[in-house]
Amino acid sequence: MQDGDDPPAEDATDAPVRKIIHVDMDAFYASVEQRDNPALRGKPVAVGGSSRRGVVAAASYEARKFGVRSAMPSITAKRQCPDLIFVPPRFDAYREVSHQIRAIFHDYADEVEPLSLDEAYLDVSQDKARLGSATATARLIRRRIREETGLTASAGVSYNKFIAKLASDQNKPDGLTVIPPGRGAAFVQTLSIRRFHGIGPVTAAKMEGLGVFSGADLAAKDPMWLAENFGNSAEWLYNLARGIDHRRVKSNRPLKSLGGERTFFNDLITDTEIREALAHVCTVVWDRAAKKGARGRTVTLKLRYADFRTITRAKSVAAPILDGTTLLAAGEAILAPLLPTEQGIRLLGVTLSKFEGEEDDEEEATAPADLLSLI
Repeated sequence: MQDGDDPPAEDATDAPVRKIIHVDMDAFYASVEQRDNPALRGKPVAVGGSSRRGVVAAASYEARKFGVRSAMPSITAKRQCPDLIFVPPRFDAYREVSHQIRAIFHDYADEVEPLSLDEAYLDVSQDKARLGSATATARLIRRRIREETGLTASAGVSYNKFIAKLASDQNKPDGLTVIPPGRGAAFVQTLSIRRFHGIGPVTAAKMEGLGVFSGADLAAKDPMWLAENFGNSAEWLYNLARGIDHRRVKSNRPLKSLGGERTFFNDLITDTEIREALAHVCTVVWDRAAKKGARGRTVTLKLRYADFRTITRAKSVAAPILDGTTLLAAGEAILAPLLPTEQGIRLLGVTLSKFEGEEDDEEEATAPADLLSLI
């Protein structure tokens, strides 16, 4: 349902229904570049490095028509779109626009949960601006974003976070989709499981190998089958297939992890090169952790090989890591069994997580890392 009216205030069980908006900027980085440089408007644009080792950070909709996507190697993107224009990222500009957008959000909701610079959840159940409906609120937010920033945003309106996020992607760019209670399960079951937020490529491939391609296929599986094949994720998957998500919008979303990664112009081959790169990335990560006062217990190492195969390995320690030397030692302990490498390393990343005072929270299990690119 597009541009529809709001769902009723209560569902069939007479429990209050939340009114959640997910706002997602359209091709954010690339759109900012096109806004600020009229010569780029209407042309295929990629934000990122154009070198042989470059990676696309964002692509305009003109570039996406050629199959250019974020995280794609720049050399592949250029092959698919010979006229592609690369521009270097300007994160200060993106952050400035993001602050403008978040200020707009807070005019309409007290509970705002940013997911990144370009998207956020808003709980508008209280109708702070007295507009009468979440749908009217979403319309006004999108209009103000266009007027005040010159950019477009898409929005999804629904009764929980999972469906609101799916809905915001349904009619991009510059779209609005409303999914009321009573229609959530049917909407979810029409979608490919690769659209499900929280289901990554590996899990999706496993599902497809088991004959599960859509939300309807997933909904047809009983809890026992899900438990046998997906373990602790069974209940979560069972609920998603039925449009059930009880997570709250959290305005003070705790930092779950932070890290850094570096892509190399030339593959790292020798053990010495790889260890030196690890030391560099660990230094940057620890500097960020120290500034935030973050003391974590789990270190995750990410390696991407020359053939683009990517692996992650993690190690947890009993006490929080208190200095960069300990962080590096944990990283080296993870790296050691992976050496020597049979092929070159093109990317190396380190992430620190499980911070002091953090409780295990299934609701936040899919929170994205605060990850800094060191390209």
